[in-house]
Amino acid sequence: MQSIRKIYKIGKGPSSSHTIGPESAAKLFLGRYPAADRFAVLLFGSLSKTGRGHGTDRVLREVFAPVETEVVFRNDMPEGVRHPNTLHFTAWQGETCLGEVWAESIGGGDIRIPGEPTPEADEEIYPENSFAEVEQQCRLWNCSLDEYVEANEGPEIWGFLADIWQAMNRSIREGLAAEGILPGGLSVARKAKLLYEEPSPDESPELQQVRLVSAYAFAVCEQNADCGAIVTAPTCGACGILPAVLRYTQDRHGLTDQQTIRALGVAGLFGNLIKHNASISGAECGCQAEVGAACSMAAAAAAQLMGLNTHQIQYAAEIAMEHHLGLTCDPICGLVQVPCIERNAVAAMRAISACNLAYYLHDTQRISFDMVVKTMYETGISMNQRFRETSEGGLAKMFSRRRLQ
Repeated sequence: MQSIRKIYKIGKGPSSSHTIGPESAAKLFLGRYPAADRFAVLLFGSLSKTGRGHGTDRVLREVFAPVETEVVFRNDMPEGVRHPNTLHFTAWQGETCLGEVWAESIGGGDIRIPGEPTPEADEEIYPENSFAEVEQQCRLWNCSLDEYVEANEGPEIWGFLADIWQAMNRSIREGLAAEGILPGGLSVARKAKLLYEEPSPDESPELQQVRLVSAYAFAVCEQNADCGAIVTAPTCGACGILPAVLRYTQDRHGLTDQQTIRALGVAGLFGNLIKHNASISGAECGCQAEVGAACSMAAAAAAQLMGLNTHQIQYAAEIAMEHHLGLTCDPICGLVQVPCIERNAVAAMRAISACNLAYYLHDTQRISFDMVVKTMYETGISMNQRFRETSEGGLAKMFSRRRLQ
């Protein structure tokens, strides 16, 4: 498996697969043909269906500016195209075609050029590729999961994750301070500040937990929806879950930043396992691959922070993923706002519940983490494409029908 550095990327929203990935692909293509005086980009699949809402065309033109750039949203899927987030770049100089490249935005901001070795291919640093193998290695070394991460990544990983934690806190802080309407035409108002600053007069501890965790998740997701800087964890669409759980758990139990950073490492390990053995792309496997994966990562992180053992940590991650199986990706108007923002808050609470269940019920586990990850992938690729980030089914379709009435 690759470094967990590939899971956590600091970038601007609203979508890792629709903005960060295409931006990376465009920069790569520009580097190959810097003398071009015209570019053309064809967008296929989910990039075509929801690219306008996610700002894919905007970010592509920004990369190639001031060179003239034509962006075309294609409804067809050419034969041989295998990934639902596919781009085709062409560079021109006058009437001469300098070259072309097919690219795939595979989730989490990563790209793949079919037929070419990826830069990440040389960065496989984890020999183990399943949790069963990881657990076996930890048993052999008599080490914890965070120690396992350090053994493979090197001690410098904690400095990297310290920067990631700072970026997550910054997005929470900025989101809690912001007000107004999010861009995109849905007239969705920011709610994080309201949740954070206006508790109920007779608020119980249970309601306070819901309010604060939700406020943190809303804060990050609203920053993402407003094209602000966030951390993919593992994607932009699911960026609010892990920061919310970490921030609440740290504050609630008086934990240190160093403890939280080590939990980030454990969360990244589980995100890696999901990415390696399944997918973190909503276009490929639905929202279960994004919010489900993020909830699984957050549950593992919470379990690490609460001092649970290796078996309990993986059980928390398994519970969180299991109960997101089949979750569709149906963003209204192609925007990462409804149901995405609220869904992050709900998933953050579910991650805490999964951690608590794993503490009490770890001796009763029947479904392994590896099994549920494999199931998620099989469920995702069998899902009708209308429910995989196309805005052609589910809530997106029902909302469009309502607006026409």
